[in-house]
Amino acid sequence: MRYLLCKLAIIIGLATALPALAADTGLPGWLTRTIDEVTTEISTTAREGTPEFYLPMHTYHMRWAYTREKIDSFQEDTFGLGYGHGRFDAKGNWHGLYVMGFQDSHFKPEWLAGYGWKTYWHLDENIKLGLGYTAGFTTRSDIGHYTPVPVILPIGSIDYRAASLETAYVPGGKGFGNILFFWLKWHTD
Repeated sequence: MRYLLCKLAIIIGLATALPALAADTGLPGWLTRTIDEVTTEISTTAREGTPEFYLPMHTYHMRWAYTREKIDSFQEDTFGLGYGHGRFDAKGNWHGLYVMGFQDSHFKPEWLAGYGWKTYWHLDENIKLGLGYTAGFTTRSDIGHYTPVPVILPIGSIDYRAASLETAYVPGGKGFGNILFFWLKWHTD
């Protein structure tokens, strides 16, 4: 868990340092403004977010992308836990910082830490659909033996009050990627 918290601290530290770095390097104005907006959202979420709890549930490997033998060798029940801070902005969009640990497809630990953003469509007073992205770092035994790898993935959810079923899509090709990763999330606000 300390390792995950260190990764989250690095993300927050980078978010704090990037605006100064961008200003000093003479980057184009639009890029400097974008970096400033992103770091503001991340630091605001870290400061004002409320606790969220994550329960990784399932990894679905698209059947057309893998052989039956490969599918049979995979671990698709992703046992694990996660923790984060999330908040809703004035427009009703969700911003979150999180860390998760779970079993990957090869029964090995995988760690994921990052920032997420979603916008929503309300179906009724209690149910809404969310769509957005997550950006962060993951570590796996089969990719650089736990060397942090950056990820940017689309995410979606169906939320009922404070609970949500969420998924991320990992793109790929024949024999790699093409995975839907599912988890449950509960927020306290």
